[in-house]
Amino acid sequence: MKKNIPKIILSFYLLIMSYYFYTHQYYNADIEAYMGLVYKANFPDMKIEEIHKKVYDELLEKRPEISEVNTTREEEAIGDNSYYKILSENPKVYEEELQLFTVKPLYNFINSIFFKLGFKASTSTFLITIISYVLIVILIFIFLLQILKNNYLALILTILVSVFKPLLDTSRHATPDGLSCLLLLLSFYFAVMKRNMFVATIFGILCILTRPEYFIFYSFSLLLLYIFKSDFRFKTREIIFSFIYFALTFGVIQYFNQIPWTVLFMNQFTKVQLYPISNPDSFDFQAYIACVKSKLLFEFNTSYFTLLIIFIILILDYKLIINRNRKSLIYLSFYVVLFMAVSVRFIMFPSLVTRMMVGFYLLIILSLIAYQSSKKQILEQTD
Repeated sequence: MKKNIPKIILSFYLLIMSYYFYTHQYYNADIEAYMGLVYKANFPDMKIEEIHKKVYDELLEKRPEISEVNTTREEEAIGDNSYYKILSENPKVYEEELQLFTVKPLYNFINSIFFKLGFKASTSTFLITIISYVLIVILIFIFLLQILKNNYLALILTILVSVFKPLLDTSRHATPDGLSCLLLLLSFYFAVMKRNMFVATIFGILCILTRPEYFIFYSFSLLLLYIFKSDFRFKTREIIFSFIYFALTFGVIQYFNQIPWTVLFMNQFTKVQLYPISNPDSFDFQAYIACVKSKLLFEFNTSYFTLLIIFIILILDYKLIINRNRKSLIYLSFYVVLFMAVSVRFIMFPSLVTRMMVGFYLLIILSLIAYQSSKKQILEQTD
């Protein structure tokens, strides 16, 4: 019975947090696009004017300011602050906006399922985020139980991680970030803890279908697994097939994607286009370089990556690394791979939005806990 007490406590805790998220959802700017895609999926013959009216009739009850000009912040791109007011007034502009969000097919598909079950369109877009939060916390608890072998310590750390601000913020937004974080953690859990590349690949494919840019991270991670394949007992063909499946998944999404990266970049970081698909701005390489340079220090310093690098430096034992201890080298290589993937993503889209980075943050935190827990064993093996 005593062993079950932490599980019972965690269950009640998650019920309370789920209720909180359900009653305190933040109706972010992207929700109007995801709601529109829900209507398009369930009513393919519905005219865009009707979809537009249904979406904003529902949203204006919950967040009236969505149709106002935002004067509280400096514009990221020219026209950014007035863009959502224009969307709320112009169905044709709104129709092109929807196509920017079709590259997350799994998230949109799940939203449509909730809508079919009878939930409102706005509610349908954030239910999977709340469910993802619950499953992420349960997965963290399972991971820590296996690493720490102490139920109460695992519970305390799980609750502390569960109130990590980026995870809480992610769980209040109608975005695919919570779902992609869950799928990312599941893929790594099955790859590293269960040594099951097949299941890990399935979750990786689903993660890419939720957020295609994770293909960058999975590609680097497979390279790392190939280098240390004997330590994980993976075969070369398993790793090659995983990469092929990831590449095909990413390729299929890009095949149906109507918006080139150049158009998306210019629209998001220089001047917001009302008709980005039918009448896009031409790509300006000088503007791209200027944007990356202007955001480089600010984005990394305002993210959690700088703080986590400090913990990596403090916790990793560099005497072991100099002595080429394989386990320590694997951890160090993993952090190098992670920061390489984040850097490549930043070069493509110079923004480190916290809710999009939460999966990377959690991987670093959990791996540092695992390394610290196994440090004594590593030192004994080295001696």
